[in-house]
Amino acid sequence: MTSMKTRAFADTRLGEQLPELAIPVTVTLINGGAIATRDYFAGHHDADAARELGSPHIFMNILTTTALVQRFVEGWAGPQATFKDIQIKLGVPNYPGDTMTFFGEVTERDEASNTLVVSLKGKNSMGNHATGKVTVVLPA
Repeated sequence: MTSMKTRAFADTRLGEQLPELAIPVTVTLINGGAIATRDYFAGHHDADAARELGSPHIFMNILTTTALVQRFVEGWAGPQATFKDIQIKLGVPNYPGDTMTFFGEVTERDEASNTLVVSLKGKNSMGNHATGKVTVVLPA
């Protein structure tokens, strides 16, 4: 059981900034995410194969990025938030040795359904790795 509390919809506001979340990008994170999502594409675990593709190193898959987006929003919203939609676009790759930092803000708020839209970016040293929005429902 977690001691983390879920935010109440009434305690949120339009324009509210989510706390930044910095995630070190490691070989273990990239490999583990690929294995966990059954994505055995060599560019996610084999540095030589990645270089043959023109990449300087292995790179993170979109499913791992999506999971980290959910972690970012859930860390702010709490464990009882209900995710309705996650829409992201990938930009620059995430390579080992970098850090991806998430930034987000509440950009829509529907009082009739206790629904929020969080717009977000996950940036690394090269620019935006992921941009998008997440729709969540919070308890009243």
